Amino acid sequence: MNFSIQSVYNWYRDTLRNPKYRWWIILGTLAYLVSPIDIAPDFLPVVGQIDDVAIAVLLISEVSQMAIDYFKSRQTETASASEATGTSSEAKGSTVDVDAVSVQ
Repeated sequence: MNFSIQSVYNWYRDTLRNPKYRWWIILGTLAYLVSPIDIAPDFLPVVGQIDDVAIAVLLISEVSQMAIDYFKSRQTETASASEATGTSSEAKGSTVDVDAVSVQ
């Protein structure tokens, strides 16, 4: 069996993006962070915090990316819905078209 950090990262990312397992992975990650039982125990000065920081960074980056994707999809849905109903910002008259003339 070939073990690599990339394969663990891909598994974590794919499982976290699955709505069925999302909260289990988040809760499991948070439990791992506060648990004294780690891959590298926390009582070791530097090594003990490296695995916790790596897992926390991975969780934060993936959750923030999912939030960004969610908000982008909502923004495009509302934009397409407003265009379909004809209530875009131009139809409301909120933009002003101005012709500029130079003064000499």
